[in-house]
Amino acid sequence: MLLPSSLFQLRDQFRFLICPARFSIRVVVLYSYLFLGALALLFYVMYLKHSLPAFLLGLLAHDAVATPAPASTSESAPDSVPDPYKVYTISANNITAKLIGRGARLTSILVPDRDGKLQDVIVGYDDTTKYENDTNYFGPVVGRYANRIKNGTFTIDDKEYHVPENENGGLDTLHGGKIGYDKRDWTVTAHTDTSITFSFYDQALQGFPGDVLTHATFTVGNDITPENPKGLPQLTSRIVALSLTEKTPIMLANHIYWNLNAFREENVLKDTTLHLPLSSRYIASDGILIPNGTIGTVDTAYNGAADFTSPKLIGKDIEEAAGICGTGCTGYDNCFLVDRPVGYAAPDSMVPVVRMSSSATGIGLQVSTNQAAIQIYSCNGQNGTVPVKPSQLKRNKEDGVDGPAVVNQYGCVVIETEDWIDGINRPEWGRLPYQIFTPDGPAAVNLATYQFSTF
Repeated sequence: MLLPSSLFQLRDQFRFLICPARFSIRVVVLYSYLFLGALALLFYVMYLKHSLPAFLLGLLAHDAVATPAPASTSESAPDSVPDPYKVYTISANNITAKLIGRGARLTSILVPDRDGKLQDVIVGYDDTTKYENDTNYFGPVVGRYANRIKNGTFTIDDKEYHVPENENGGLDTLHGGKIGYDKRDWTVTAHTDTSITFSFYDQALQGFPGDVLTHATFTVGNDITPENPKGLPQLTSRIVALSLTEKTPIMLANHIYWNLNAFREENVLKDTTLHLPLSSRYIASDGILIPNGTIGTVDTAYNGAADFTSPKLIGKDIEEAAGICGTGCTGYDNCFLVDRPVGYAAPDSMVPVVRMSSSATGIGLQVSTNQAAIQIYSCNGQNGTVPVKPSQLKRNKEDGVDGPAVVNQYGCVVIETEDWIDGINRPEWGRLPYQIFTPDGPAAVNLATYQFSTF
């Protein structure tokens, strides 16, 4: 079959492009465009395809300065700014959690007690606008660097950085500085009946180097798994942070205040049992809780007051704990190391690190994490100025329980799953690979599960 002359011409032109008889400027330019196009396609496949979605999501999540509590407006006023105090609920069988965008914060966790009645087991506020002025870190994700940094300084590649000191009269930085992640408004980037994801784009805030994009996902469920063979109600936390532009410290943590007796007792000393099965060592500190470089053993320090390697009541040895939580302090506010047994688990494997239970309600909590340490705080600084949630008081009244109306000293326990406190200033500990992150390295990943039971 004969081809039309136009097709012969097209064939000849194509043959000229592929194998020209001679090279002209026009041919060279054409080949240059083809090369640049192929290079651009390769760049997209290898880099932009993976990083662009995260970058765009970071732009959506970015909020460099937290907004104040919104004033009341008329019904016709446009809702142009997301309400950071809007309550988001996720629930599954026998567990309901409530969260807000300010600090990616847990405000309530309802689980059944031994009688099947739902109890809220965390400290906080029913009126979520009160979190605007919260100085206790009730329930948020704290960062960019959780816990304390000595003198608010650290060094990376011989360059010293300084971040705002906000504790002890300017002697250290606590939980990321004066405006940490707890005071930032995170963006809700995904939400289902059982799960919610908050995202926050940190553009070198508070003097930390480089940009960091963080996603915090909270999920509730009771599926039967090898880690949850009984299908118990469970909250799962996944905090993933990416260093985007520079080498930088990242250490994030949930900062939840627990009260498993649901304020049926004046405090947690006589009803709440604590067990730290893998923590035979802790980081010793000075009078303002800055590491002094010593790793202590819990069975010998302070007459064994901090030894929870076997279960015991929180108040059993607390009188012996004078000074372990700082000058003039009696109680616990210490970084306990998680020593996974040799040959039993990888250094970042998920293992149970905390077991806690209340004889008053029959509620038990098991915390598992991939982190190398846990900070335990026995609410030594609470002094009765923070009221118990009205919803918690109402449940107790309906059950005929005359519990405290305020959060007393030792009225709660904070559990922070994280890495070694101030490890960025103690290179001899070997924690820098787990606390300093780069754009071309792995993400900082903090995993934790909170599993509830009754007895």
